[in-house]
Amino acid sequence: EGMAGLIEEGKKMMEQDAEAPVMDAALISAAQKVEHYEIASYGCICTYAEMLGYDQVHELLGQNLDEEETTDQKLTALAENVINQEAEDVEEEEVEREV
Repeated sequence: EGMAGLIEEGKKMMEQDAEAPVMDAALISAAQKVEHYEIASYGCICTYAEMLGYDQVHELLGQNLDEEETTDQKLTALAENVINQEAEDVEEEEVEREV
């Protein structure tokens, strides 16, 4: 249910009226929520597999966990280095037009 809620939240976000860079920032935020959910889930089941002595399962789940963490890091870098700045620029332009 948790993941379904995150996906529904993302869908609602996509229905909003926003400039492209602002929407991109919002979508990255939504994607990162999904990644964080997956990281938490893989982290827990990875720990359970290790505790139960399922070494091969632990290793495979650990690979999935690493992939999710890498994806989250890439999304963070994209947001911080490009998208958030573009969104801020759009917002500043709108404020200037209103003044």
